[in-house]
Amino acid sequence: DVQAANDYVCGTMTVEGAPHLKEAHLPVFDCANRCGRKGQRFIPYAAHIHMMAAVQPFVSGAISKTINMPNEASIEDVEAAYQIGWKSMLKAVALYRDGSKLSQPLATTADDHGAAGAAAAAPGEVRALAARITERVVHRYIAKRRRLPNRRAGYTQKAVVGGHKIYLRTGEYEDGTLGEIFLDMHKEGAAFRSLMNCFAIAVSLGLQHGVPLDEFADAFVFTRFEPNGMVQGHDQIKMVTSVIDYVFRELAISYLGRHELAQVGSEDLRNTTMGGQKQGDANPEFTDEEVVSERIYEGEPPPPDVHDDAHLHPPSRGMARGVDAPAAGPAPAGLQLTSQAKAALLARAEAPAPQAAEVRQTRLKIAEARMKGYEGDPCGACGAFTLVRNGTCLKCVSCGATSGCS
Repeated sequence: DVQAANDYVCGTMTVEGAPHLKEAHLPVFDCANRCGRKGQRFIPYAAHIHMMAAVQPFVSGAISKTINMPNEASIEDVEAAYQIGWKSMLKAVALYRDGSKLSQPLATTADDHGAAGAAAAAPGEVRALAARITERVVHRYIAKRRRLPNRRAGYTQKAVVGGHKIYLRTGEYEDGTLGEIFLDMHKEGAAFRSLMNCFAIAVSLGLQHGVPLDEFADAFVFTRFEPNGMVQGHDQIKMVTSVIDYVFRELAISYLGRHELAQVGSEDLRNTTMGGQKQGDANPEFTDEEVVSERIYEGEPPPPDVHDDAHLHPPSRGMARGVDAPAAGPAPAGLQLTSQAKAALLARAEAPAPQAAEVRQTRLKIAEARMKGYEGDPCGACGAFTLVRNGTCLKCVSCGATSGCS
């Protein structure tokens, strides 16, 4: 009785069974799928193919037309559809079975289709249907917060995005999964800092209530606003479109292993990677004395490379980066400089002042060029730092010279 009243008030979403409509006129109103609960008529998938075959001789390319198949279509029906398309000399056949995606603009199958006949169904089927609905409601609407321990692990990542320092701190559960983040930018005003703090709290609450980090990363990566541009102080991320873009790139790389979001691959950071650092690629924010003083190692044997950041990372899952972590051991009491650190200090002390000033000036020019969107290398013809990517080569905007391509 309720269903009959609902059909009378809201309609049945179909013309089938309508009074004063002849049966012979119903094909005019047929659609790709069944209409409403009571609709049974629809255009067969073979008819879609035949309509495309009638048009194909008059077009040069393929036809952008989806062939709709009902939800109960089988693999044999798909094979038959492709067979008909091949015999009809179609250039392309795009099939879609109703309900095959998690979300679609129009769905003719609903979860409550079995509810109408639930009274006549077996008790086991009724309990299974109720369990599915209850599980969906519980997981979606009644999620419980999973609180972090009072003493938690994590890491702090410092970087400079577009000239603005940002500190990203994370908090982890006992199993190493991400549970909270903190964002701090000391150069911004009070309103911007408050918004960043509130945003970090909102993301942390979402993570603790079960929102996957993948969802946050897909939602906020590639957001574009100031400050943005060149990133300094990060080993894998070198260019971002915003501070939020940088934050979720870093989290996705560290906790999800999504290295496709990084400009520098993890294999390029290993100490066995061939090649060396280019002159001018060092971070202009730090001097050579600071770099050496921050990388003083104790004990024997010394690390293979004084600039290997893998030996400085704390034992946190978020800082793995795909590089093998060093073996844990007791810290020695003495403080000794390695031979590599001593050589770097001596070379720095023996370098003449004009040469050091020239190197510093070159680094500033390279950093300024990269901030403007250039590659950062000097032109071989005019010497200007205005090289842009031109296919597989470089082209100078100032003089028009190229590095090999015509």
